Amino acid sequence: MASIHQEVEIDVSADKAWAALHRVGEPQKLFAPVLVEGTLRGDTRTVRFANGMEVQERIIDVDETRRRVAYSALNAPGMTYHHASMQIIETGPRGCRFVWVSDFLPPEAGSNIAPLIDAGAQALKANLEASS
Repeated sequence: MASIHQEVEIDVSADKAWAALHRVGEPQKLFAPVLVEGTLRGDTRTVRFANGMEVQERIIDVDETRRRVAYSALNAPGMTYHHASMQIIETGPRGCRFVWVSDFLPPEAGSNIAPLIDAGAQALKANLEASS
């Protein structure tokens, strides 16, 4: 199995960042312009990327105590397995760290998803800091 571990320091409070991340039905707001659309039906979220790719994701857990969201892509192109978590960790009164861990198979899929994860993490940072 392969993993991508991405961490980004954000200059907003952990409470503010979590308030945005835990709204799992609105990912296009937090991850714009990487994501352009997102809908949630039950525990399945459908996201559309700016490149036109559409992926269904099952929301596995939204943990208010740990400020963590876990999900699994159900139909990601080129992957036979995917699980990811996103977490907000408080680093101070006006700062936090966004941690995104993605596990997937086959390992070769990493070359396709690594740029999306990097762009997504940078978009989240920019969107949160711009709204503060």
